[in-house]
Amino acid sequence: MQGLGAHQIAGMVRQRRAKAQAVMCDFLDRTERLEPRLNSYAWLDAEGALAAAAEIDRRVDAGEDPGPLAGVPVSVKDLIAVAGLPLTFGSRQFAHNVAAQDAPSVQRVRAAGGCIVGKTTTSELGSKAVGDSPLTGTTANPWRAGYTSGGSSAGAAAGVAAGLVPLALGTDGGGSIRIPASFCGLVGIKGSFGRVPVWPASATPGLAHVAPLARTAREAILLFDAIAGSHASDPASMQLTSWHWREIRGATPGLRIGWCEDFEYGWADPEVKAATRQAAQVLCAALGTQPRRWAGLREDPAFAWSTEFYAGIAARLGVAEAARADVEAQLDPLLARQIQHVRALGDQGRRDAQLQRARCAREIQGIFERFDLLLMPATPVTAFPAGRNAPAAYPGTGAVEWSYFTYPFNLSGNPAASFPVGLSCAGLPIGLQLVVRIGAEELLFNALLALEAALPTPRLTEPQTASALLP
Repeated sequence: MQGLGAHQIAGMVRQRRAKAQAVMCDFLDRTERLEPRLNSYAWLDAEGALAAAAEIDRRVDAGEDPGPLAGVPVSVKDLIAVAGLPLTFGSRQFAHNVAAQDAPSVQRVRAAGGCIVGKTTTSELGSKAVGDSPLTGTTANPWRAGYTSGGSSAGAAAGVAAGLVPLALGTDGGGSIRIPASFCGLVGIKGSFGRVPVWPASATPGLAHVAPLARTAREAILLFDAIAGSHASDPASMQLTSWHWREIRGATPGLRIGWCEDFEYGWADPEVKAATRQAAQVLCAALGTQPRRWAGLREDPAFAWSTEFYAGIAARLGVAEAARADVEAQLDPLLARQIQHVRALGDQGRRDAQLQRARCAREIQGIFERFDLLLMPATPVTAFPAGRNAPAAYPGTGAVEWSYFTYPFNLSGNPAASFPVGLSCAGLPIGLQLVVRIGAEELLFNALLALEAALPTPRLTEPQTASALLP
């Protein structure tokens, strides 16, 4: 079953050609073999997953249609609430926290027939772009033993890439879906801000998204479709029009596509530039248009992003002054330093950050007056050795500043996706990022599907997985 996609599994279950319980047992058997070296789960709920699969089988046998995700195993990042399961945020500060009810996205997965398998690992409070936390340890990249899966949706990406589940729910507050998608050879989609409801409220409510990860664009879109739409619990989700899209095949004359291989303030690996440049040419040919160069963003909004993000995490921790040193001593050291830095900024520093965010959003929306679709690398480098917070090319940087292609679009609220376009000479995946104007997910999805039809995507083979994950 691991070789089948979510569409195929759901189709077989709905047509009574496979039992959801048999599907789940197959994926759980694989998890038992690979998880000890992968470390993708913070909490595996095998009993709950099998019970959910049994309920799907009962409904099918009764003549019901459970929905488009019928019997499909789905993992959920440990920043998203699943009723009755731990909600630890990857932090020792919340090690005993248990969710009282499902997040809207989880409710919608269940309503569509999906079966929740467990909670996947995250960096502490989603605070950095690699896959380790003081609570759960390091999550491996199934492409290469000893390398990071990226973060903060580390376990989500590692589990899908290794074939433990076909679909995963993650979050993205600065690239946390797109970075691990790029590092693990997956498709990750962040919608317009508010397109997918976020509840309970995120520690970083102006940046956070719930988002899907899958091996293919069509499967990522399937999960996105299931979870998108307004919900009363999240006011931001009520500000967008109702959700629907239609697939458009073939050329799209007049589409204005902008391409850049670097921003003015960054550096990208030549292999990454070459692979994403070639993929951009392939996509433009498939859509019947020519790419136009654009210079990339002029001002690095890292200060705006980090100030808002870490101020939110500091507030979530909510520690009294007297206990602050004791709590910070238990945090990831990088997270503790970032929180201390933000606390030292004062009111003027926070106002400066707000102004920089406004400039960033204004610059990006201005770019979409000239272009309909932007293409660029998803990450400037491929996966690097675990145990580092940043690649060797970016010594001394903070949590995500090295991934400078992703966080600007959290500040601006634009839909963005990472798509796998090839492998480096070292055999590690390379991701292309596609970005569209706010509300234009239909264009993003059709571009992803066109790219998927035109470009072979890298896939892990069983020998590769065994080499990376089995003793």
